[in-house]
Amino acid sequence: MSTNRGWQRVTSARLCPICEHSTWCLISADGNAVLCPRTESSRRYGDAGWLHRLDNSLQRPVRVRKVRVVQAGTPSLDFGRMAMDFKAAVDPVQLDALAGRLGLSAAALQRFGVGWSAVHRAWTFPMIDPSGKVLGIRLRSPLGDKYAVKGSKQGLFIPDGCSGNQLLITEGPTDAAALLDMGFSFVVGRPSCAGAVKLLIDLVRRHPADVVIVADGDEPGRRGADDLAGVLVAYVSTVRIITPPDGIKDGRQWLQAGGTKADVEAALQTATARNLAFRSRDQQR
Repeated sequence: MSTNRGWQRVTSARLCPICEHSTWCLISADGNAVLCPRTESSRRYGDAGWLHRLDNSLQRPVRVRKVRVVQAGTPSLDFGRMAMDFKAAVDPVQLDALAGRLGLSAAALQRFGVGWSAVHRAWTFPMIDPSGKVLGIRLRSPLGDKYAVKGSKQGLFIPDGCSGNQLLITEGPTDAAALLDMGFSFVVGRPSCAGAVKLLIDLVRRHPADVVIVADGDEPGRRGADDLAGVLVAYVSTVRIITPPDGIKDGRQWLQAGGTKADVEAALQTATARNLAFRSRDQQR
């Protein structure tokens, strides 16, 4: 699908070379630039996303999705063991430096199982399902690029020891860590603004709670939050959507701007509660 000014929409056969998704992103006709609404850069290009320039000598190849036939007896990757090895490889000094750059506490990052992969030269975050099984590994380069270990499946970012009767859902592990640092106890991150819906349904079935979706303050974030709310309202008593104040993109920036638990709770007070309403036959006439 083509768009104005020579931009082409990504497809399932031609993934975004930045975030490796098949929706929303745009690739220039010459293949030297990408507009990605999921991964930030130094330049915002309106509502389309962030502009990423790809030097020809360093350009990532266009990824073509192929069906992989797995032979009987082929061993699967043990992402659980991988996550443990990466966690053990963390240098506490470097972790403190990362936490400082992100405006988070090292303790909050540790609750999400942060690790370090020397092979990938990146920080790692395990993506898990509500039972605790590690489905894959999210990678975050020192420059902030986000991708995943090959073979990973999308999962949730769930911190150790989280519980409560109010579940806050963010995009990604660092926004979720920011809400932990604000003082909330039951916080999870989804892998993207549209990802892991089925896993979140499983989570709220296992751990019933009122749901608060903390949406990014951009159009993809708000749209993804609205879609998720429309699904989860069938499984929980109440769903609310909140966004950071104007000019603040996400939960982590909200914390960096001085946001507190009280500020988030104030936003909740003005958020419309969504409930699954059943009408009687008389009401439907």
